[in-house]
Amino acid sequence: MRRRDLMAILAGAAVAWPLAAHAQQDGRLPVIGYLNPTLLDGRTDQLRGFHQGLKETGYVEGENVAIEYRSANNQPDRLPALAADLVRRRVAVIVAGTAPAILAAKETTTTIPIVFSTADDPVRQGLVTSLAHPGGNLTGVNFLVLELVPKRLELLRQLVPGAVRVAVLVSPTNAALTEATLQGVEPAARTMGLQIQVLNADTSREIDAAFMTLAPDRPDALFVGSGPFFTSRRVQLTHWATRVAIPAVFASRPYVEAGGLISYGTNITEANRQLGIYVGRILRGAKQADLPVVQSTKFELVINQQSARMLGLTVPPSLLALADEVIE
Repeated sequence: MRRRDLMAILAGAAVAWPLAAHAQQDGRLPVIGYLNPTLLDGRTDQLRGFHQGLKETGYVEGENVAIEYRSANNQPDRLPALAADLVRRRVAVIVAGTAPAILAAKETTTTIPIVFSTADDPVRQGLVTSLAHPGGNLTGVNFLVLELVPKRLELLRQLVPGAVRVAVLVSPTNAALTEATLQGVEPAARTMGLQIQVLNADTSREIDAAFMTLAPDRPDALFVGSGPFFTSRRVQLTHWATRVAIPAVFASRPYVEAGGLISYGTNITEANRQLGIYVGRILRGAKQADLPVVQSTKFELVINQQSARMLGLTVPPSLLALADEVIE
């Protein structure tokens, strides 16, 4: 189902590319630049939500708006050149997800509106003056991830009440996200009496190496940090967690749909729907400086019962009662 959805989205993108070039010449269609650091096939839920938000404001790709997709394919150093290409094409607005893409767009243009999605504090990042009054040419969605780190660890502990040793997997290339994740995990772990082992992975091979490190002396549980790279490698991560037989908690639903045990975090589809709404409003004439940064308010707990059974775990009824969805 999701593969078909992705193919439909990408097919629409393929149609939109020539339309975008034509629109630049005759002005009939506004063009959105979609700047992404990872592979598009890792963003099915994000794209679905984004297109839904656009539709709610009256825009449908290929009909009255075109989208130029630019993906860095997990190579962040390509983002500045991709952002510069979108600026040269005079797109009406740039959509940027994650800090590297946002900063690349911000450093490339001060005039084209930029609508971002970020897990970090956009004021602390220097993206906006304040959440209520962004100023400048940026606004967007702050989907809360880091604020939910202690709760995610607590839910993992409820699922594995006897846990003492917990491995934490982070991606150090995203330094701000990693630092904030550890700042959330470490004090929460101390409060719960948990011992933390930090592992780093920035490539697919490093993910393999991290799990091979865990295998001989397996910890009781695994906390997987957030970020676009891990999301793009969710199948690999959930496969390894199953292979090593380690209960793992993740940041969002796509991991659990890929076979992961449990996730708690922002509803990614909903956050990206708001992103699409903001882009649509800007295309209709709203000023980005007047659109306050939206903070996520919809969070979801998803549990994969099949994965729990494979790990020999019984999900407590109290946890099942809290779950927004239980995958059988």
